[in-house]
Amino acid sequence: MFLDLQDVSVRYARSTTGRAAVGGVSLGLAAGQIGVLIGPSGCGKTSLLRAVAGLESCSGGRVLIEGQVLSDAAAGIHLAPEARRIGMVFQDYALFPHLSVADNIGFGLNALPRAEREKRVQQVLDLVGLAHAAKRAPHQLSGGQQQRVALARALAPKPRLLLLDEPFSSLDVDLRERLAQEIRAILKESGTTALLVTHDQFEAFAVGDTIGVMNHGLLEQWDDAYTLYHRPVSRFVAEFIGHGVFAPAQIVTCAHGACVQTPLGEIHDVAGAPGAPLPGNLPLGDCDVLLRADDIVHDDASPIRALIERKAFRGSEFLLTLRLQTGERVMAHVPSHHDHHVGEWIGIRAEVDHVVTFPRLRAAA
Repeated sequence: MFLDLQDVSVRYARSTTGRAAVGGVSLGLAAGQIGVLIGPSGCGKTSLLRAVAGLESCSGGRVLIEGQVLSDAAAGIHLAPEARRIGMVFQDYALFPHLSVADNIGFGLNALPRAEREKRVQQVLDLVGLAHAAKRAPHQLSGGQQQRVALARALAPKPRLLLLDEPFSSLDVDLRERLAQEIRAILKESGTTALLVTHDQFEAFAVGDTIGVMNHGLLEQWDDAYTLYHRPVSRFVAEFIGHGVFAPAQIVTCAHGACVQTPLGEIHDVAGAPGAPLPGNLPLGDCDVLLRADDIVHDDASPIRALIERKAFRGSEFLLTLRLQTGERVMAHVPSHHDHHVGEWIGIRAEVDHVVTFPRLRAAA
């Protein structure tokens, strides 16, 4: 494993909660992979990134790159940030306004002979598609171009690992999505191993090979985007990723083995929560089933009716919040040319490929 985090914890003395900012996180990245940490504000993702960079000391666990120990709390090892050969890209770019684009990129290469430095600057300018802007000042560039300059500057010294902290947060939504795809392509072309922090799951999906969902300092799941979405291992991951609701259901025996009886009828392909038996040996009884918006199909011929309570226009589709006749609420993606009104009853049916169940969440007494 190229980047190896083993039970890493970070604790701040000034914390008023008494809880560790990062609590025993373990993850790994192979060489050339891009990892992304997502989660709500204050979940510990930036603290973990800073611990990898050496900007924060680990209160527990170890950080290794290519087998080299960078931090080991038990052994009292903490390699200084400048000795780790790690590059960083921040959300504010931190470009020098009085220097040209080329001089910004070459700023950290002063130890190289001039000809070698100029060659490397030209290489990364070509890599990020900004060779034409080498002599411009940062303020003469767009936000997306400035971010690519910051990326080029971080890549110029050929770091072993690149860390990116909310690199797209200051950009508008359309530019963020496009730049996220561009940066992934740049990192892949350069073969750079990278770990990125964001709060936006669409950015995470666009950039990451592997994505970690953090909550209260803990890493809830470290997986590819498809698995996070279709096989979440916890309620938090299921709710944080995508649109969906939990509906009361029952796991029962049926002609196909074990199946789930839901307010929308019988569904199959049950994937239980961590530790649950495999299909065919599922514990029978009450459960909660995750129904995502793309599991619910608009079908006027269906006998199951639902009342449109809210709708949000998303261009090619509406995101509808629906209430069933039995009182449960579900969400559905419906093509936008089906422009039904709030308060209208429509037919729906479940079309579920991945059924995810969790133990029934009991209401507090």
